[in-house]
Amino acid sequence: MNILDYSIIGLYLVGMLAIGFVLRDQKGEKDYFLGGNNIGWFPLSLSTMATQLSAISFISAPAFVGMREGGGLKWLTFEFGVPLAMVFVMFVVAPALYRAKVVSIYDYLEQRVGQSTRLLISLFFQVVRSFSTGIVIYAPALILESVLGIQLWQSIVAVGFISLVYSVMGGMKAVVYSDAIQMFLIFGGLLIVGIYAVGEVGGLAAFAQKVDPARLVAVDFSAVGLAGDEFGFLPMLFGGFVLYVSYYGCDQTQAQRILSAKDLGAARKLLTANGLLRFPLVLIYCLTGLVVGVAMMQAPELMARIPADRPDYMMPIFIVEYLPHGIIGLLMVAILSAAMSSVSSGMNSLAAVTLEDLKSIGRGPDTAEKEIIWARNLSIVWGIAIVGLSFFAGSIAQTVIEAINKVGSALYGPVLGVFLLAILSKNRTASAVNIGLLTGLALNLYFWMFVPELFWMWWNLIGLLVTVGVAQLIMIVTPSRTAMASVEVGVSLFRVENLRLTAFLTGFFALIVSISLLTPNLRALLGA
Repeated sequence: MNILDYSIIGLYLVGMLAIGFVLRDQKGEKDYFLGGNNIGWFPLSLSTMATQLSAISFISAPAFVGMREGGGLKWLTFEFGVPLAMVFVMFVVAPALYRAKVVSIYDYLEQRVGQSTRLLISLFFQVVRSFSTGIVIYAPALILESVLGIQLWQSIVAVGFISLVYSVMGGMKAVVYSDAIQMFLIFGGLLIVGIYAVGEVGGLAAFAQKVDPARLVAVDFSAVGLAGDEFGFLPMLFGGFVLYVSYYGCDQTQAQRILSAKDLGAARKLLTANGLLRFPLVLIYCLTGLVVGVAMMQAPELMARIPADRPDYMMPIFIVEYLPHGIIGLLMVAILSAAMSSVSSGMNSLAAVTLEDLKSIGRGPDTAEKEIIWARNLSIVWGIAIVGLSFFAGSIAQTVIEAINKVGSALYGPVLGVFLLAILSKNRTASAVNIGLLTGLALNLYFWMFVPELFWMWWNLIGLLVTVGVAQLIMIVTPSRTAMASVEVGVSLFRVENLRLTAFLTGFFALIVSISLLTPNLRALLGA
């Protein structure tokens, strides 16, 4: 990189900070977290796609398609469940959440089920979302390490600090509008990289001759995900459907867009746009990954710079070696802006959930002015935590994009089960729902540590079915009038009256979850 590239990056960062500065004036938590409920559906649609795609899609998805052993266009099967998931969220989940007029979607669980369920789900969201956001920081840090020669830990701290400053300043409006800009940058950046890669391999005809035919297989009907075989049609369709319904409807990071819409019609428009526009964008970055992979295979000296277990280095090395100055700067801007927007969204949603939880137990601020102060301080706390967790991202899976989906798959099914029980069940009890949630999550963690041959996409569906099934079974065998009494001993830790015991035991459970996520090789360590 030269002075031109650095100048482009510097100007962009100043511009993003300026957006945060201009939109820094908020009068309360709804302004800060929901943009005052007056953001249009189009920028919210772009923001929804940008937060989900982010820098990880620019770096890691092409690496999976073009370089990872066993990869290829089968990543497209991830998208098969998206349209159906958007319809389900649009007509089942979104109306219930939007009409509840809440800031944190977990407030809705307290209204419908109970405070104990709300605190449990909120706790798990904060654990998983902080890990996932840490992974988002890890992805661009790889680029800074490859392009600028900065050590990985320094890159993580730099990206995290920039994201933290931006998130604290801007609130939800700044996040949404920067996401809209980011989408155009990501789209243009992918096209630029693809065009240069086609030129390097000698044109489309040469690419068709050189590409590995196995990487062109988009749908694998033979792999069922039960014997170490991955990315088959069935697990990707059913697991993907559950994952996306839970992610877009039951994850604060995305559901916050629904709550920020002007009305329910705008919320449905943004979900429709996401369902229709996601696949073309995913197809573009997958095809780009194929072409870049072929180009890199032709350069053994560059291939030697890509660690065998880290194909994510493919895109940054190609960019710095093959693209001209100025274009490199623009692509760095696209990637960094994607990371910053996604990280700021994560920090914003985590701060929103934490603040609402504190208010729920009577420990939060009591004025609008104090709400803004608390919101910004909590964003800082979560920003620091996320930077720390990002150092563990590289140990979860072969590519960053797999890591972030693997972490989510452990929890998304059980969480969706809880929300469906809250929305659709008439005879729900907090005790039954809580036990169902813990059972579904515990089973998924068991699969993670001790059953590696089960493809992690199945965790989503299994977690959903187990959570709903166990909860329904408890409610069936326990008469409604005595439901709480009959399981009082087993679930006394969830009683609101015993918050200290609740906090201790849920914190202990969170520690177990954290250890499970941080040590994917725990099975080997235990000698199992």
